[in-house]
Formats: sequence, C-alpha cells, structure tokens
Amino acid sequence: MEPMKRILVYLSRERSLPHCAKFIQRSKTCPIKNMDESQVAALPEDVRSRGVDVGVAVILQAANSKVLLTRRSSALSIFPNVWVPPGGHIEQDEQVLDAGLRELKEETGLQLKDGEFTWRMMGLWESVFPPLLSRGLPTRHHIVVYMLVLSQETHEQLQKRLCPDESEVSACAWLDPSMVELIISTNRDLPSMETQQDIPTTIGATELCNGSLVQKDLPSSAFLRAMPSEGVDVERVSTGTKFALQLWFKTVLQAK
Repeated sequence: MEPMKRILVYLSRERSLPHCAKFIQRSKTCPIKNMDESQVAALPEDVRSRGVDVGVAVILQAANSKVLLTRRSSALSIFPNVWVPPGGHIEQDEQVLDAGLRELKEETGLQLKDGEFTWRMMGLWESVFPPLLSRGLPTRHHIVVYMLVLSQETHEQLQKRLCPDESEVSACAWLDPSMVELIISTNRDLPSMETQQDIPTTIGATELCNGSLVQKDLPSSAFLRAMPSEGVDVERVSTGTKFALQLWFKTVLQAK
C-alpha cells in the first residue's frame, strides 16, 4: 500500500482524520521539502524503496498535569541523545492506540489499564533523519502520529512503575506546564511564547546506569537548546516533540 494511503487508513480507522489533518506540519528545514532534483536522484535505492513509515508518539499526561519525555539512548543510530515522548513504528494492521500503548510499555515499562486513562490524537509531524541536508541525504522518513494519553495516576504513582529499556532510553523526565512553555518558546519553527518565569538551572530526571535508575538533576540547557544549523547534533528536545508539546500546552491553557 502507498505510504500516504496507509496513513489515511490508520487515521480514518480511528475516525480522527478531520481533527488531525489540519495539524500536519514539518520543520522549515525538512530535507524532503528542501531537496533538489539532483539530491532526489542521489538517494540510494534501499531508501527509495523503503518509502514513508508511520510512527506513533505518546504524550503521557499524569493526573497532576506533568508530561513524560524520554532521552533516546546514545547507542541508537537515529536521533541519539534527543528528548522525545515514548513511541515507535506502527505495525501492520495495528491500531494507533494499541501501537502507542505497546511502545509506551516497551520503552518505559508503564502499562496502562483500561478505564484508567483517556486519549485522543493531537496532530501529525513529518520526521526525517538526518534532520538537515547538511548532515547527509535522508535515510529515514516518517509521518508521526502524536497522541495524548491522560492517566488518572499522578506522576509520582507512575514513576514507581517506571522500568525503562536501556537499549532505547537513557533517561526520563516529568515536565510541568511552566517548563513546557519554556521549551516550546525556543523553537525557531514555532511562534515564540513570552514567559515571566525564571529559567531553572536544573531539571529533575531519572537516568539509567548499568540497569539501575538514578535520580539526577540535569542542566535545563539540554531541554532548551535549538537544533544546530550545522555541525553535529546535540542533546535537545526534538522539533517534532516541541510541535506536540505546543499542542498539549494549548489544552492546558484551555482547561484553566
């Protein structure tokens, strides 16, 4: 099945296409948007034949309005050391919710029970790796479905069951709305948002070290960095994640 047809099938099956369609976005520096004909022709055959994959990412909101981000392992070949929500590929014939809950459990150990959460789809993001043409031609191309999952448990309750997969996740952090507002205000691709709050120097997180969970204070600068326009990438919150967090932040404002 053609990539975009696959995406439309997933969304129509969930009956959420009208809501999500207007939220399909990508970075201004997206390689797919900025490639010229010679670069398209230079794509390896295996990349051409792979096409567009469909992924899902879970914005997990605790009952006390904190959201969970995970830092990808440094050993991963795609977006290492980048902060993202739990997520991954949607398997053949798998529904969006099932895929999101599966990835959440596989990456963080958190298994949500029926009746103890609600959910909805938030928007779509075109994700490409490498994220800049200056770092090479695309090797992976995804349409990521961001979904919001509202747990009835607080982040402290969820934290007790946290058991991340060290092969994929190197750290986890629960962020409150004020920190999310700071993060999305740093995104060059999105409208800036003013805040009167002082920027904290550190953020509490859980790091994995040889199979053990260690509580650490990480520098907030790692969450507030923009993607470098050239050179090697850095630890940061991904641009797609900032897009999803901005959508989430709007729901927080509306709830007030």
